[in-house]
Amino acid sequence: MSPERTQAYKRVMRTLSEIGPSKLLASEQERVRDAADTLIFGSGLSDEQATTDALADTDELCRDLVASGRWERVTAARLAQDLRGCGARADAEAALRAA
Repeated sequence: MSPERTQAYKRVMRTLSEIGPSKLLASEQERVRDAADTLIFGSGLSDEQATTDALADTDELCRDLVASGRWERVTAARLAQDLRGCGARADAEAALRAA
């Protein structure tokens, strides 16, 4: 697990603690937390379906939050980006950029 993934996970948890209770239902907070855990603890190919499902679910949640007017687009985009940063795929993409 890279420092970048750890930082992304911390940002997701900070978002949940700072704005989650006032802007997210408990079930929505749990969905985000479960996705972040799935992504941060995923080890790559063996967990690919779980990570894909977690990202699809949270992407849908972010779209719904924006569509309902409960969240601003920029806030939802930042959460989605931070969630992607939790995953093993983020490490692989960083390695490709460094090569």
